[in-house]
Amino acid sequence: MSHKSPLLFIRRTSALGALWLGALLALGPGARAQNAPPEKPKTTRILFLLDASGSMMAPWEGQPRWEVAKRMLGKMADSLNAYPNLELGLRVYGHQFPNSAKNCEDSRLEVPFAPRNAAAIKAKLTTLKAQGNTPITYSLRQSAGDFPADKTARNVLLLITDGLESCNADPCAASLDLQRKRVFLKPFVIGIGAEKEFGKQLECLGQYYNAAEVKTFRTVMNDVIAQTLAKTTVAVNLTDADGRPVESNVNLTFVNNVTGQPEYNYVHYRDAQGRADVLAIDALQSYDLVINTVPAVRQANVPIRAGKANVLTFKTPQGTLFLQPPQLTPSPYGAVQAVVRAAGAPGTAVALPFGARQKLLAGAYDVELLTLPRLVRRVSIRQGQEVAVTYPAPGTLNITADLKGYGSIYQLNNDESQTWIYNLPDGGSSKLNLPLQPGAYRLVFRTKTALGSKFTDVRNFTIRSGQTTSVGIFGK
Repeated sequence: MSHKSPLLFIRRTSALGALWLGALLALGPGARAQNAPPEKPKTTRILFLLDASGSMMAPWEGQPRWEVAKRMLGKMADSLNAYPNLELGLRVYGHQFPNSAKNCEDSRLEVPFAPRNAAAIKAKLTTLKAQGNTPITYSLRQSAGDFPADKTARNVLLLITDGLESCNADPCAASLDLQRKRVFLKPFVIGIGAEKEFGKQLECLGQYYNAAEVKTFRTVMNDVIAQTLAKTTVAVNLTDADGRPVESNVNLTFVNNVTGQPEYNYVHYRDAQGRADVLAIDALQSYDLVINTVPAVRQANVPIRAGKANVLTFKTPQGTLFLQPPQLTPSPYGAVQAVVRAAGAPGTAVALPFGARQKLLAGAYDVELLTLPRLVRRVSIRQGQEVAVTYPAPGTLNITADLKGYGSIYQLNNDESQTWIYNLPDGGSSKLNLPLQPGAYRLVFRTKTALGSKFTDVRNFTIRSGQTTSVGIFGK
């Protein structure tokens, strides 16, 4: 009997809210969380945005581009008509006014969304005339009102054009804005009869296809449909340094790299046979993958092939750092923390209290212990191993004098230099009990009422673990 990895269904964290990962169109009924009510199938809506500007009447392999585009679009609508949970709509621009009018608002929703409405779209196409301007940006923004207010739906826009924006506007900015607002997913853009340079100016709109020939146009349209309706999955293998897929139990986040928002969050799982779980994912978006190890690993633009079972592999060998407190009950410092950084890196990987165990990616780290003075330990984390870091039990400095003034404490180094570590309360009393690491120190103090810096007292002292060292100032 064969064992297949479970298909993972997780609620999305984006503004699309309750859309189940597995509820992609045409996937059939999917698994759901225990005791969860049955999920209503989600709707996919495809809005065709068709260029009917005057240039569409130019010949294309012996026929006007307009006639080829209408015929291909009609065939596409026919091929989609039988799909469940699918609605189509048609918006056209450049067809209501002649090009001489330079009308930059010549755009209209000709066929509203409805299921099985291929006949309505084909009938409408027969009545339209290509003649006008190319208001792509205006049409994109108008399309925001074409999609019903259904946050659970997958909204798809497919632009078919043979020209660039002609109304002194920025269609790329409009597309990005509407994607960020979740109006539609990353659009498809089909440039028909187009040169390569033409396409470079449209790539920023979405996923661009250059249909320079009629047969290419047919192939591209079929590919768009396959991406929209096909089942796509991703499995992520997390490996050790030798490439063995043994790592797991790590939070993974697929981030929409257009909106910057997390789309899918899940904790990685590996079954009894060592196989990673499988995530059903919407291939109409592009993603960065964040593997939330410490430090995190981020892969930009993860390669996901629509309609395929994708397997991604990343090396994430991990070991454990144990911050082991000395045998002190209670610690005179209170709750001691440590700051952990990748060796030589300025950023903080993580801050931890002593007593904690933290898994880290294999590598070298600087562990800064927030004792007084601070201590820095360089440690090497290895796959599957634990490294303990501790510090000596502190002693206590007891300043017996009760004088108001200004002072500092320095650590004395082996080369007789000194390093500042602490300021006494500014203008306050000198009397205090202060936990310090074992070592040699210097106290420098001037009273608040002294009439010159020459009235400064300097005292050297030594701190030993578990002992109190008393220091007087000015003979007190």
